[in-house]
Amino acid sequence: MLVAGASGFVGAALAELLVDQGHEVTAVTRRPASYLGAGTPVGADVQDAATVRAAMAGQDAAYYLVHSLAESNFAERDRIAARNFGEAAHACRLRQVIYLGGLGADGDDLSEHLRSRREVEAILRDTTATTALRAGIVVGDGGISWEILRQLVERLPVMITPRWVHTRSQPVALDDALCALRGVLGREESLGEIYELGGPAPLTYRDMMLIVGRLLGRRPLIVPAPLLSPRLSSHWLRLVTDVDLTTARALVDSLTNEVVVHDHRIEELLGFRPITFAAAARRALAARADRLRRGAGERAPA
Repeated sequence: MLVAGASGFVGAALAELLVDQGHEVTAVTRRPASYLGAGTPVGADVQDAATVRAAMAGQDAAYYLVHSLAESNFAERDRIAARNFGEAAHACRLRQVIYLGGLGADGDDLSEHLRSRREVEAILRDTTATTALRAGIVVGDGGISWEILRQLVERLPVMITPRWVHTRSQPVALDDALCALRGVLGREESLGEIYELGGPAPLTYRDMMLIVGRLLGRRPLIVPAPLLSPRLSSHWLRLVTDVDLTTARALVDSLTNEVVVHDHRIEELLGFRPITFAAAARRALAARADRLRRGAGERAPA
């Protein structure tokens, strides 16, 4: 079992879950000597087709949880990486590639980030047997979008916010995302399918900030500023949170797109019901508190 992106937020948690369930996990990383996560690290770079193919030899399935948001040319890099990965999976005759992409209506004017996620999905599905999952915010300790929400609420008692605070999203708990990622593994009926992941109901970003505020014992005052441009908004996020400017710009562009679930087949397929955003946020805050108690310290969002 190969996990590309095992050093990332979702990938690290997935690799640990798979190992705990008895799977032999090959963790693809550019820096195997410093890899501290679950599984056996193997050095490979998705930008280098030869290293990907070498890492994939002998595998039967793979997870693709890679993105290049921190790079200014992320769309081109992700296009190359997806092609390398898909072609290697086809050449190595993998039974299944499982990909986690982004929600967003196909007919909508998607941001460059969401268009890139959709393009990666299409490349993988065109080149190899793929099961695609689409999600919005994955709520868990260390996730980029979750950390932005948490840090905004913790650090700003008064927020002059862009218009995207009224955009609807349908966040999903990390545990529920892992349940889906693990649940489709090895299911023949999931090959070629696209599933959507989300919590029980859509929420605006303002709704989410107020819920996080209640959990933290705060009452943030949120004042929308409709004329705050995407560029200024990304600088605002960079100044207030730990996210880097390049990533902030890509994410801010996506925050204007409504990302909600219209297809609940994954819940019927796997027989589970996702938890609420409030419950997911409570778990994420508890996980962070536990990590800090253990002396792990702060970490950059992944």
